[in-house]
Amino acid sequence: MPPTREIQPDVAGGTPVESHGLARQLTLRDLVLTQILCVVGSGWVGVAAGLGRAQAVVWLSAMALFYVPMAASVFYLNREMPLEGGLYVWARRAFGDTWGFMTAWNIWAYGLCVTGTILYGLPSEFAYLIGPSAAWIPESRLASLGIVLAVLTAITAASLRGLALGRWIHNISGAGMVAVFILLVLTPFWAILHGVPLHYAPLAIELPKPNLYSLALMGQMFGALCGLEYIAILAGEAKAPTRNIGLSVVISSPIICAMFILGTGAVLAFHEFHAQIKIDFIAPIPQTLRFAFGTNGFGNLLAMAAIILVQMRLIGAASYIFTGVTRLPMTAGWDHLIPEWFARLSKRNHVPVNSILVSAGIVTALLLLGTAGVKAAEAFQVLSQASQELYELSYLAMFAIPIVGIKSLRDRLPTWVAWTTGVGFAFTIFSFIMTAFPFVDVVDARAYAAKILGTTLLANVVGLTFYWARQRVRR
Repeated sequence: MPPTREIQPDVAGGTPVESHGLARQLTLRDLVLTQILCVVGSGWVGVAAGLGRAQAVVWLSAMALFYVPMAASVFYLNREMPLEGGLYVWARRAFGDTWGFMTAWNIWAYGLCVTGTILYGLPSEFAYLIGPSAAWIPESRLASLGIVLAVLTAITAASLRGLALGRWIHNISGAGMVAVFILLVLTPFWAILHGVPLHYAPLAIELPKPNLYSLALMGQMFGALCGLEYIAILAGEAKAPTRNIGLSVVISSPIICAMFILGTGAVLAFHEFHAQIKIDFIAPIPQTLRFAFGTNGFGNLLAMAAIILVQMRLIGAASYIFTGVTRLPMTAGWDHLIPEWFARLSKRNHVPVNSILVSAGIVTALLLLGTAGVKAAEAFQVLSQASQELYELSYLAMFAIPIVGIKSLRDRLPTWVAWTTGVGFAFTIFSFIMTAFPFVDVVDARAYAAKILGTTLLANVVGLTFYWARQRVRR
């Protein structure tokens, strides 16, 4: 039988947390490093650099309109409901089983797709690590597939071992990402000391150009800044979750914001100097490091070390997101919204082994799809882009809780939280619309938007159909 959701007092925060039999292993340090690991993606500094000198204004605007409302929501909702499952549990208690399930479904689908997308990018990062002689690797289907499936197998094995191992993977990867960004921010100074006439102005105040391209890039800021709430999925495996998850938000937020703004400034400085070369949106940090340090001597060793850390971040992020993906079916199984088979824990490590294996199988199928010819690769890319839309739908549910959620919950939240979440709700709708607009060249922008929105709709229809069928079987 799966664990039940008994309520016991949390000594640290005075609010109830669930007793579920999972081992509480995540400390405050683990949570802070994992927040940085999850939110700070290596590709977003390249996307933001596409805005030119307006990047700082756009970052600060997106942080005010989205990041602050997200941080406030996570802080207060976790304080009221520090339960394994995070946003799924919050939405279920605020809106009922149906909306709770669909929130979990969208996060689950997003996590599976993002895990596949992160792993899909590893061959490109690996090629930057070795240098020009390895440029063939991302183009080789066999080599790429071998790399990503080997890493997925290792991630699955670590997940079966549990957070006793997984948290160290996440910690090392998060700390490595901080080290890479420190090096990235120092690269313009390195170049200037070696006589390169760069112009590094990360805090330049310049408005973005008033066009659809700039709006599309600003809409992408959702993908860059989201993720603070994801750690709450593991609240039942954190020590003193009421206090520590909120503290992890407070401590990590200024670090995350500084990394994004200063790191984008460094990428932009080198891109302006090498204007004839397009920004590599898949691997902008390795590209910038190669611009700065070259491919010979000490600079080459420095670049290789940093790129190894970026690779570790990608693997750590994939492991972390995959861990959250495996917990959602487990918690939904506890609530009988899906078969309890998904909620069964292994006797040795107390992890949801069935959920882990099913999730690994789905990610494997996605990776095979991404390398199975041009049309299949296009389908994989569409699914990857649509995954952000799925995540945005789950954020709309989170931001709606302080505004229209169950009254008994709303009454326990500060009034100002409803106002900030209203701003976050509006920005998320804007991002949802702009995500369907391509910021890279495509043959037909309308067809692209139709594919993204159609895939998002289809995924939700499938989820809702599954839910209704499951309820009919139960009745």
